[in-house]
Amino acid sequence: MNSKIRGAGVIAATLVLAVVAAGSWFALRGLTGASCSGEVPLALAAAPEIAPAIQAAADEWMSTGAAVDGTCVKVVVEASDSVDVAAAVAGKHGASLSGVGQASGTATTPDVWVPDSSTWLVRLTSGGAAAFDPGNGASVARSPVVVAMPEPVATGLGWPEETPSWSDLLQGITKGTKLRAGIVDPTRDAAGLSALLALTSAAAQSAGGNVQSATTGALRALATGRSALREDLVAKFPRSSDASTVAQALSMAPLSEEDVIAYNAKKPPIPLAALYLTPEPVALDYPYAVLPGLDPVKNSAAKGLFDRLGTDAFKDRLAAQGLRAADGSWGGGFSAPQGAPSPSAGAPQPMASDGPDKGGVDPKVLEQVVTGWSITTQSGRMLAVIDVSGSMNQQVPEANGATRAEVTAAAARRGLALFDDSWALGLWIFSTKLDGNRDYRELVGIGPLSAQRSELERALPQVRPKDGSRTGLYDTVLAAYKEVQNGWEPGRVNSIVLFTDGQNEDDPGGLTRAKLLSELERLKDDERPIQLVFIGIGADVNEGELKSMVKSSGGTGGVFITQDPTDIGDILLRAISMRGTPGS
Repeated sequence: MNSKIRGAGVIAATLVLAVVAAGSWFALRGLTGASCSGEVPLALAAAPEIAPAIQAAADEWMSTGAAVDGTCVKVVVEASDSVDVAAAVAGKHGASLSGVGQASGTATTPDVWVPDSSTWLVRLTSGGAAAFDPGNGASVARSPVVVAMPEPVATGLGWPEETPSWSDLLQGITKGTKLRAGIVDPTRDAAGLSALLALTSAAAQSAGGNVQSATTGALRALATGRSALREDLVAKFPRSSDASTVAQALSMAPLSEEDVIAYNAKKPPIPLAALYLTPEPVALDYPYAVLPGLDPVKNSAAKGLFDRLGTDAFKDRLAAQGLRAADGSWGGGFSAPQGAPSPSAGAPQPMASDGPDKGGVDPKVLEQVVTGWSITTQSGRMLAVIDVSGSMNQQVPEANGATRAEVTAAAARRGLALFDDSWALGLWIFSTKLDGNRDYRELVGIGPLSAQRSELERALPQVRPKDGSRTGLYDTVLAAYKEVQNGWEPGRVNSIVLFTDGQNEDDPGGLTRAKLLSELERLKDDERPIQLVFIGIGADVNEGELKSMVKSSGGTGGVFITQDPTDIGDILLRAISMRGTPGS
């Protein structure tokens, strides 16, 4: 069976593979009379569609005496969704992955990981896992990302003689009504993310002067047909050949070539066409990632197994699973979809093996697309609080002399454009003695964007530093926390995002640090969490001070520090795309 296994299917597949592996290992050792002794356990987690091929290769290797320095190697392959392993690795290395959330309490990290895409490795590194530096990383298989369409829909667009462009599809889903697009949440699915990169690139190229508006339109159009699970998405394709059913069902979705092969193998009433668009989106490349911290013996075992994954026999095993070899060629029995690029036609190579960031995916662009998606597809309630102390008047040479306050307001305006009307937002400013004896002033109270978007846009120019004022941070944080808590709403991320370029300064009559932390501890409510996020600008920010507030407030949120104020736009998008990730 070629189809990808999800949910309970993954658990069942894992148990079967583990039992088969254990039984095979003991039986094969007995039959071959291997001269090795002892045991080197090697735990490998692989995307469900490639796990059977890797387990078969491992069994063959063990049957011929797999050993390291005379010690027998025992390989156990676990079929694991890439997003689940990514969550476990992120938790272990302190990374934040937008949309992924926390790993389950039973999740463990393997010795070797073969996710479906190197984009997972890029996201982990750019998400804060600085110490995450897996070895090897070479591709062991490949599956192009295609646009899957019911054949009657594809035929109506000229397929197979003609293939629409990304711009054509973008126009169809944002301007027309005939194409019903779907996507698996790109924050949790590599094929969806690959297609999202291609579509947002097409949007930017066709946008003229308004790139952000076009990109946001594309994200929102796709978001209306999103699914959390692959199996839920493909279930939306037509199950009957009558014209009415076809017209009302899902008419296009980015999937892997392997997904289309697996779907059509079940002989559905209407097969799927695989459209290979150009420029080709980033393929699923199945990197062989040896996770950090392995001892030399396990490292040698991992290398021994890897050597078995480059053989012709392994290529044939991949073909049986609907997968290509790493170079884009395929083995015997591969059921290529109509229009599939031939291996002899120079199929694009997978991502390079000398590091996931060498394969043509810019980590910064990847992060922007992921965070943009997260923001446009979630509903939140947020209070933005901006520092207007005297130091925020400092000019930023990289921003053509704009002040820190002006750069911050511009970043807030950029973020505002991404939020749809389901959001609720408010805006405060703070320094010292800004409103009588109060260190903060409300410019716009927290309310629905549907009613006050224009008011917020008009308020942003009022973010002007107060000459000679200082940073009344503690009183402001407590007041903002109480404000968000008093209006807390279920079903949303209730958050505070505070921008500052300093630390709390002497403020006669104001809170002490100890008193603030004590109050946050007293007020926090695990049933009504508040995400406290700080964006610090420059060298005068006290990171430890900010982290202590996040911790005392319940640990939901984070601290982001940059020396370059021009970075805060991207940092803001990343910060508000967080979904209850524990702060560090």
